[in-house]
Amino acid sequence: MDPHLLRTYVTVARLASFSEAARELGYTQSAVSQHIAALEQDLGAPLLTRRPVAPTAAGERLLEHAGPLLLRLDAARADVARMAAAPQQGLTLAAAPTALGPGVLAALPPAGTTLRVLARDEIPAAVATGAAELGLVDGLAAPSDPLPLPDVAPLTTRGVTEEPVSVLLPAGHPLARRPALRLGDLADARWLDAPGAGLPLDRLRATDGGRGFRPSLRYDGTDLRTLTALAAAGHGLALLPASAAAGVPGTVAVPVAEPRVVHRVELVYASVPRGAAAALADTLTGGS
Repeated sequence: MDPHLLRTYVTVARLASFSEAARELGYTQSAVSQHIAALEQDLGAPLLTRRPVAPTAAGERLLEHAGPLLLRLDAARADVARMAAAPQQGLTLAAAPTALGPGVLAALPPAGTTLRVLARDEIPAAVATGAAELGLVDGLAAPSDPLPLPDVAPLTTRGVTEEPVSVLLPAGHPLARRPALRLGDLADARWLDAPGAGLPLDRLRATDGGRGFRPSLRYDGTDLRTLTALAAAGHGLALLPASAAAGVPGTVAVPVAEPRVVHRVELVYASVPRGAAAALADTLTGGS
């Protein structure tokens, strides 16, 4: 498939409008129509209804493939550009909010760094497409186990830190005086679902056979302070790295005793870091 035609199709489907897609892509409306017609002819199936503009069943299936295909093309272009470019003096680091522990923050260069805080699922794509030279992903794992990454491009990972995890409870919660907690005992509690800021609930469900840990409130941002304020106000529990959960006003952080899991942070990059990126990578990983 011609990737130009595929990009046009994805844009029309997203905007549900040929004219809006033409405006966004910088084409004429007739060129957009020709792109869609050529792609439909190539695939031998109608991809869009015209009034209203919406994907057909075949078009929906194509959309499932289109995102990863276009992302992989962008990653390939960025990888070649990186190989041909001179070493950067500064660098862009993409990181999940809970990956920015005290040790990571202390390692950042005094100047020349752009820090982009993203939802953790967005970080591999940012690194693959060149939006960031380095990424810091994090998650819940058994000690020393690597984190799973989406297959967006050939990416290399190196371990940075591991630390215990804690359940963040409102100060008046009945379990706040416990010395430690078992996650399985909290499967039916009220939880905050904050995939961009906290540790995702799907990882907690995996520890309990896919059951429990239902959200009482969903937070779609990446601001860790907002998440901890929601926990302090009693809207739900949150699982956080011990360093992020400690000392939050109006809350108590209780360590997790079972299962034996840690908060793991890994460095992600697409090609061998150079210049400032290489220096930071070595500092974060101890040169390993």
